[in-house]
Amino acid sequence: MKLSAELKAFEGRIGHRFAAPDLLIEAVTHASMSSPTRSDNQRLEFLGDRVLGLVMAQALLEADKGAAEGTLAPRFNALVRKETCADVARDIDLGAVIRLGRSEMVSGGRRKQALLGDAVEAVIAAVYLDAGFDAARDLILRLWGKRISKVEADARDAKTALQEWAQARGLLPPDYVETNRSGPDHAPVFTISARLSTGASAQATAGSKREAQQAAAKALLAQLEHDT
Repeated sequence: MKLSAELKAFEGRIGHRFAAPDLLIEAVTHASMSSPTRSDNQRLEFLGDRVLGLVMAQALLEADKGAAEGTLAPRFNALVRKETCADVARDIDLGAVIRLGRSEMVSGGRRKQALLGDAVEAVIAAVYLDAGFDAARDLILRLWGKRISKVEADARDAKTALQEWAQARGLLPPDYVETNRSGPDHAPVFTISARLSTGASAQATAGSKREAQQAAAKALLAQLEHDT
């Protein structure tokens, strides 16, 4: 099966040309587009999750040969969590080539964190099946890039880090206030303000309350770091 121009461009973005193009097509086909003659990417996502985990575990061991398991575990979790996978998907504009059914398309599926995260894992599996483990490892290390060397700063999620920052200074836990909600019911957009009892605050907008809270907490932490 031939790839569309969009998928050929996507191959260029990820740095891998498929010997078996059907694997890439399957990797970008969401369950909402599946049919008896068209496989979706759920099985590939299952495999890709395991390949990603193995690559990241090995990379972390090699990067810090003296680190204990208790130190490595939060770093590992930060690198493989769905938010990080979705960020990688956005870097390579994976959302633009995902094949979606009408319902998912209307509900803003191309921007959904879980959908993007699953799809990038499916692409990893497709590369693994197409060219082997070394090619999949090279892809992962290339796409994750500096996230691996900077993982210590991201080993805790932003909300946890902000709460620990406040507690260490004897402050009350941060508040998260929804300041705006826009968009249709099937694809809402939330604006959340993260606030400390000192009056410091920052806000962020995202397609889910959880994403917006995390982004607001991250923005406030950056602001606090800049001010100190």
